[in-house]
Amino acid sequence: MTPRHPISKSSIKARQSSKRQNNPNEPKVSQQPSQSLIEPGLYIIASPIGNLGDITLRAIETLKSSNLIACEDTRITRRLLSHYNINIPTTAYHEHNANTALPRLIKRLKNNEIVSLISDAGTPLISDPGYRLVQAAIAEDILITTTPGPVAAIAALTLSGLPTDSFFFAGFLPPKQTAKKNRIYQLANVPSTLIFYESPRRLSQTLKEMANIYGNRPAALVREISKKFEEVRRGTIGELSNELNALGQPRGEIVLLIGPPTPEKIIDNSEIDAELIKALAEMSLRDAVEKISLSFGMPKRQIYRRALEITSLDETEL
Repeated sequence: MTPRHPISKSSIKARQSSKRQNNPNEPKVSQQPSQSLIEPGLYIIASPIGNLGDITLRAIETLKSSNLIACEDTRITRRLLSHYNINIPTTAYHEHNANTALPRLIKRLKNNEIVSLISDAGTPLISDPGYRLVQAAIAEDILITTTPGPVAAIAALTLSGLPTDSFFFAGFLPPKQTAKKNRIYQLANVPSTLIFYESPRRLSQTLKEMANIYGNRPAALVREISKKFEEVRRGTIGELSNELNALGQPRGEIVLLIGPPTPEKIIDNSEIDAELIKALAEMSLRDAVEKISLSFGMPKRQIYRRALEITSLDETEL
């Protein structure tokens, strides 16, 4: 099967030029932005994350030229569309209806319509199910392009004062406590600034877990980006945790950023192995795994797998 490649702006223009040459009776089209210059396909539209002025002129033009706008919540998108006097039909597309909505959208796209995909705020596909629609469009060889714009994670990174040369977007942490703790630990040695989206009601517990596992790393809490009550708090994880306890639960959209570990803070697996070998010599496998898991704040599954590897090595050496 021949691999499909992204379609560049130049190839779009080439298609349009080819179509005009095939029809000599078609009038010449102005090079100014207009509906006739937008080719049928899927357009990923970045929307404002707060201030309605944070949208590109191209995004507005594309929305106005669309046959259909797929969005997370039609009520939220309608406020944006009304602000810019855009009267285009909308349809809901989100994680709860993706199975039924996706085939309908693909059918419209295969009928050579212009479908715009927009999220409630920011860039689609970031912590939403839009990637499934993109995958389906790729499989059908449908044109896909984007109108870049706001992303809360990147906006928060620029405000944080933390290193920007390398960063890791971790999205939302699992809601259940054990799974959350395991995920926080898994990211402990990532040598980059970590970026999380977090619910205000879970933020306090998240900071406590991070303080236990990450120690006193620098961090930033960015809230309500580009809105009236935008706020940035900077300090160590412990300092932010204490501030939050004193001030109470914050409101609004939260982005939490954690600075990268210093070399001495990177967890040494050889140290874990040494403690595990010592524990296995004194107690049962189950008890040893329990002890080391608690000591290092690591998932039991990970310690258990390593314990099996160690015991297997010992048997081989014997």
